[in-house]
Amino acid sequence: MSVTPAASRISAIIPVGTRVSEVAALHADYKQGLEACGAPYELIYVLDGPSPKVLQALKDLQSAGEPVLIVQLARTFGEATAIMAGAERAAGEIIITLPAYFQIVGTEIPKLVHALSECDVAIGYRQPRAGGAFERLRRSAFHGLLGSITGARFHDLGCGARALKRRVLEEISLYGDQHRFIAVLAEHHGFPVREIAVAQSPRDRFEGAYRPREYTRGFLDIFTVFFLVRFTKKPLRFFGMMGASTFAIGALLLAWIILERIIYAQPLADRPLLLLSSLLVVLGLQLFALGLLGELIIFTHAQSIKGYQVSEVIEFPGAGIRAREGVPSELLRYADTTKR
Repeated sequence: MSVTPAASRISAIIPVGTRVSEVAALHADYKQGLEACGAPYELIYVLDGPSPKVLQALKDLQSAGEPVLIVQLARTFGEATAIMAGAERAAGEIIITLPAYFQIVGTEIPKLVHALSECDVAIGYRQPRAGGAFERLRRSAFHGLLGSITGARFHDLGCGARALKRRVLEEISLYGDQHRFIAVLAEHHGFPVREIAVAQSPRDRFEGAYRPREYTRGFLDIFTVFFLVRFTKKPLRFFGMMGASTFAIGALLLAWIILERIIYAQPLADRPLLLLSSLLVVLGLQLFALGLLGELIIFTHAQSIKGYQVSEVIEFPGAGIRAREGVPSELLRYADTTKR
């Protein structure tokens, strides 16, 4: 079932972390864009950790009659967790995530909302994008590495402006810093994803510098998503491939030094290569066993894991109840929920 943006309630989630713009000005900018969508809306500010100044500014907005809901997390959990916490309390069928600082022009929000008539996830793509040569190189390296590893081709996953149908966040789980990869995870689950060009805010300027550990975390996050996308339900393919390769290298080295001992009478004692080959053989067997253990866990929970999405069910004329006679009521209820 297609979503008509103008007829659906909108819940805008703004996770508030360490980087925050002036609250009143940011709220006014977002409010202008949300009102242009032509649908009832609410703004949910999720404070990721204590932030007394921001909390007081939000309370002032509430006192002024603004449709603002404040969610205060006990400590810092990360932006992905803040988004999920806001989604749990959202009342809208359309969920919009917006950064807590100026990143896009607020009047561009309707573009994302109306794009949901053709897809389930619309992510902002700042175009034209400001920044120097180093910034362009950094972005290209990140998205190029992500594309080569996962096969997902995007241009601006750092943009926090996204519009999603509610059922997307009900199906995928976010934690840590995976908010950047909402589009990748949604696409993996079978949800149609589109990039929408939006105008960058002239106040979108990051004056600081990223620390080396931020780049390391981003690199590791890409491999985390790679494993989640490719091998979540096929762990033996990942660990089995690594285990078989490691075991093969170790076995070949071990065979070589044994042949040297038999043919050339080379002593085996005090040879580091013997220790290395033995370790590789044992490590390969352990990795393979780990993959088998993962397969057993997946098999045990297979009935509770849904790995697909049904976009539409088209019945032939006259099917109705006659086609369903003898089908358990539990399956009928499940089939009804698949109709969108």
